[in-house]
Amino acid sequence: MLRTALSVLVGARASGKPPRGRLVTAAAFTATAAACALAACGPVQMGAAAISGSQRISTAELTTQVANLQHALDNSSGKVPLQFQKAQAPQEVLAWLLRFQVRDQMATRNHITVTPAQSQRALASIAAQASQGGSGNVPLPELAAANGLPPDLLPDLGRYQAIQDQVVAKLDGGTLPSSQSDLQALGKQFSHEQCIAAKSLDIKVNPQFGAFDYSQISVVPATTTLAAPQTPSPAPTTKPQLSPPC
Repeated sequence: MLRTALSVLVGARASGKPPRGRLVTAAAFTATAAACALAACGPVQMGAAAISGSQRISTAELTTQVANLQHALDNSSGKVPLQFQKAQAPQEVLAWLLRFQVRDQMATRNHITVTPAQSQRALASIAAQASQGGSGNVPLPELAAANGLPPDLLPDLGRYQAIQDQVVAKLDGGTLPSSQSDLQALGKQFSHEQCIAAKSLDIKVNPQFGAFDYSQISVVPATTTLAAPQTPSPAPTTKPQLSPPC
């Protein structure tokens, strides 16, 4: 499933040639419930929700951002359907924090520099497209919250999109392909670059929150052998790739 920051937030269904910013995937949002906890286990350091390269996302930081998300949801108009179960909020927020780090790694690997002005323009573009995506006049912060992104992280979303725009421009030579097959090929190229960047960070997620899916750049339920499900679970649309070859 190919989505961008905008299509994840807005669920746009426009037909025809997609704008550059809507070509490549941000992530699929599939995860199960898990509670924030102060202790880490397994290969993750004590007090860490995840480790990405040399950076550590602490459980305290995650807890703060989950609280920010909950506050935004409590004050939302309810016009945008919630795209996840509220109990999944820690996974959704953690996934966004990791996506931002993966995108920064893509910028480093591709020798891309993004200025604050470029990030602001990218975010303004997302907001403008969001207003045309069938969600009416719902503010972008509310759209973000409905998709698990705390509104105070919207500046990071702008940077995320600005990096994506530059990587895609580098891959297609500055001209977006017109044929569907070439668009799909470009999407695969981007996904390959994203996967390599993510794997270079050797991302480790605290099992209390799940595991990192490199194919979707998302946090999915951790595999457990403690108990089998009482009833069959629906088959996922895309099999999680915890360590894909890229």
